[in-house]
Parts: sequence; C-alpha cells; structure tokens
Amino acid sequence: MGLLSLLSFFSLPVLDTRLNAPADPKKKQSVINKATTSRWHTLEFKFYLVCFAIVVPLLYKTAMDASNETNPNYPKFERLLSQGWMFGRKVDNSDAQYRFFRDNFFLLSALVAAHTSLRKGLNFILPSIQRTQFDFVFGIIFLVAIHGVNAVKVLLHVSIIFIIARLAKGNGKIATGLLWAYGVGSLFINDKYRTYPFGNILPFLSFVDTGFKGIVSRWDVFYNFTLLKALSFNFEYVKRSNDIKLRLDKIKARDEERKPDSVPTTPDVIQNFILEEKDRMNAPLEISEYSFFNYFAYITYAPLFIAGPIVTYNDFRCQVHSPLPSINAKRTFIYGLRFLFCVLVMEFLLHYMYVVAVSKRGAWEGDTPFQISMIGLFNLNIIWLKLLIPWRLFRLWSLIDGIDPPENMIRCMDNNYSALSFWKAWHRSYNKWVVKYIYIPLGGASNRILASLAVFSFVAIWHDIELKLLLWGWTIVLFLLPEYFASTYFRKFSDQWWYRHLCAVGGVINIWLMMIANLYGFCLGQKGTQALLNEMFGTFSGIRFFMVANASLFIAVQVMFELREAEKRRGIDVKC
Repeated sequence: MGLLSLLSFFSLPVLDTRLNAPADPKKKQSVINKATTSRWHTLEFKFYLVCFAIVVPLLYKTAMDASNETNPNYPKFERLLSQGWMFGRKVDNSDAQYRFFRDNFFLLSALVAAHTSLRKGLNFILPSIQRTQFDFVFGIIFLVAIHGVNAVKVLLHVSIIFIIARLAKGNGKIATGLLWAYGVGSLFINDKYRTYPFGNILPFLSFVDTGFKGIVSRWDVFYNFTLLKALSFNFEYVKRSNDIKLRLDKIKARDEERKPDSVPTTPDVIQNFILEEKDRMNAPLEISEYSFFNYFAYITYAPLFIAGPIVTYNDFRCQVHSPLPSINAKRTFIYGLRFLFCVLVMEFLLHYMYVVAVSKRGAWEGDTPFQISMIGLFNLNIIWLKLLIPWRLFRLWSLIDGIDPPENMIRCMDNNYSALSFWKAWHRSYNKWVVKYIYIPLGGASNRILASLAVFSFVAIWHDIELKLLLWGWTIVLFLLPEYFASTYFRKFSDQWWYRHLCAVGGVINIWLMMIANLYGFCLGQKGTQALLNEMFGTFSGIRFFMVANASLFIAVQVMFELREAEKRRGIDVKC
C-alpha cells in the first residue's frame, strides 16, 4: 500500500487533471486496448531494474566526485560557492537566473499569502466585489510594483494590440496578420529600444527616467509572456466577431428570425464547457466578454504574470465564471507537496554537486569522459529544475486562487527518448499555445514541415532576438524530421518482436543528439563539448564508456517505454 501511495504521488494525474484518463468510458477503453501486457515481472525487466539499482547511484557518485572538494579542480571554482544550510555544506548558487528566484523565495511566498488573504478578506467584507474587479485593481498595483515607470511601455504595447483587433476585426485574415506583425515586431522594438529614455520622446517626461524602475527592471523579459496573453485575447475576439458576423449574414440571407449574437456566459451555460480543456478554449463567449477591463485583468493576473503557465483567454474566462472541479484543497495540498519535493531535490543537488560552478569555470581538466558527461547531465537536470520550480510555484499560487492553468513540465527531463515527445512535455502550456495559434492555422499535420518551421522560428524569436537562436530553431526541425519519417515508416512493423528493440535503438540515438545539442548550448559550451567528444572517441577508456553508456541508455529507454505502457493500461495516454 505504501509503494502504491508513493507511485500515486508521482503520477501524472496528481500534477494536472488534464492528464487523467478520458472521462468517456469508450475513449478510456480504446487507450487501454492499445496497451501491451505488463513486462515488469519478466526476466528481461527484472534484469533492467537490477541495472537501474546499480547505475543510478553511480551516476550521482560520479557527478559528486567530479565537482566536490576531493576533485583536484575544486580550487578553480570554489569562489563561486556560498555558505549553504544543508549539513554544513556549501551551496552552488552561481546560476544568476535561479539565484534571483532562490534568494527571493520567501518574499514570493509572502506575496502568495498576501494576495490570497487579501482576496478572501475582501470577499468576506464586501461580497459584491467580483473576481475580475479584484484582478484588475491588483493587476495595476502588481504591474507598477514589478516594472515601475516601465509599466507604461507594457501598457502601450498591449493597448496597441487591443486597438488593432478592434479596427481590423471586420476581416479575420487581415486582423490576424496585423496582430502577428505587431506582436512579433514589438519583440524587436523591445530588443532595440527597451531602455530608450522617455525624455528623448518628450523633454518634459525626462523626470520619469529617474523614477522607480520596479522590482524587475528588465520589463521586456516578462513582456514576452504578456504578449502571448494579449495575442490570445485578441485572436479569440477577432474569431468570435467574425463567427457572429458570419452567422448573422446567414440568418439574413435565409430571412430567418434573428437569434442572440452569442451564447451568454452564465455559470449554467459555461458549465457545459468545463470538463474538457478543448471545449473551454473554444467556448462561444459573449462578445461583451472581450472588454478592455477583462483584457487588462487577464494579462496582469498576478499568479501567472511573471512566467506563466499560459492559459488562453477563453479558458481563463470559463474558469472565472465557474471554477473547475480540480480546484479543491486536497489536490492543491498534494500539488504543494510535489512542489516542495522538487525544491528539496534542487537544494540537495546544489549542496552536493557543484556542476554549475564547474561548467562556468570549465574546471574539468583531467576528468574522465564519464565524469565530464555527468557534469553535463546534472547541469541539464538543474536547468530543468530551475525552470520547473518557479513555474510550479506560480501554478500553485494560481490553484490556491481558483484558476487551474496547464502544468508546464509533465515529464522528468531524464524520462525522454523522443525529440518530438520532448517538446510536447517541455513548457507544455506554451506548446499548447503555439499549437493552437500557429501550428493548426498553418495546416498542422497536413503541412508539418512548414508549420514546424514557423513554430520554432517564433519560439526562437520569442526567447531572444539572436540569429543563433533562430538557427537553433531551424536545426530542431531538421532533428525532428528523421524521427518523424523513421517512426512513420517502421510503424507497420509494430507487431514484430524486434520492433520495440529497434525503437529503443532509435531512442538512444535521439538521447545522444538531444544531450550533445543541449550540452553545447547550455552547459559545457564548445570547449567542454569538444573535450567530452575527444575523450570519448579518442581514448580507450572513452570508447569503453561510450559502449557502456549506450547499453545503459538502451535499458533506460526500454523502461521509459514500459512506464508509458503502464499509463495506457490505466487509460492514460499523454502522447509524450
């Protein structure tokens, strides 16, 4: 019972009810029918589990040996370490991005408590206050607190986007094109003019340039998330306006009795769109729902303002009118425990593996290929955790507040064997956004290559205006194509005994490609990656490590396959 409870604690449905088995019994049974018979009790998988019991602890030990006080390279990165709190150990707090979050963790926690208490207190004292009214006022205060005078720049951008949609709504294609043009253009504007003085625009505004710049002066970084919400709102407004216009034209042409312009968004009607996320995202809201008041309350919604997760406007408004069944104290409490578990895992890694500091100083001279690869692997895990932890804190805040956005990270970084699936599980709410507003409108699966190029081009530009990121986005598409074509071709052999093993070999190749690409881009850099490859293929010990690593990865991929089959046997198929 204890093991089952533990496994349940780490299951997908605990993270997000969107990952539950389908409510429709037929759909659930259809998923179950596709699952294979359990292999956990076979001799093959018992051997795999024994290998796991040996190899996984060895990975941790090797990473610690490569980055701790006993390593000869320790003096090279010791200065990057700070005094920690865990068993007298020092802590590797050298990553600037996570350091900002870590150092302000208790301040953020206090903000969550204050926001929640204020809403509940006002609801108790003044029950007539609507949720959107509170979000609007708090949003203004929060925006100014975060960005100070730079809040004006954010407001200018989102107001222009709002006006474009209003003026061009008569032609859906033109409106959509203009919204995309300004939306993407605003990223370039911010890149070049984010610090442009107000005084250079109008001299009498020069006093603003010396004013309060907010807690976070880099307003343009958070604006990227605001842009996604601004575009979502206005895309939905344009679509709804044109849907209503089209229906009225049909009514007029048929000389039929005029019906209401749209479905009223009362709680009773919205209830019909609650259970399925897809239905909420496409719910036919009243046109009055697309007001500037609602717009501002949505884009400045405090729990999701800083970094998401991203929830589309229609989904958000449906939840405002009628909270989801997933919003309950027990689920939120368990999710909070999952969040705290991740924080403690991160703290353990930062206190016992100084791999971030090692990578910053390039302190791997004399290390074995195994040690260098573990420096890279645990660097990637820390990158995953440093993104996951803030996202989960903000989602936890949102859940406490009654809004259930999508979970951003549904798979551990190490539990991925497919590049295609990896991008579905990584920053999942963003993936849903680009699929809805870019991939599907450009043809989706029927125009896979061009649609994917457009998606990753936007993803690259959205992250930063750099040519290397754009090239990275296009390279990702090239990496995806072999997997797509190979999986399409070999799927016809899925009933053959060797098919699973061939897929595992493909998974190993995928993992190496993803590992090397990310090690080069985010951890070891050119010199470190080159050192790893030279050691791996230029020495006998390196070749031996490469062979053992391939065997270990093959076993890991087989276990990943079986984990997903086990989910299917429970009716869960998240396709990643």
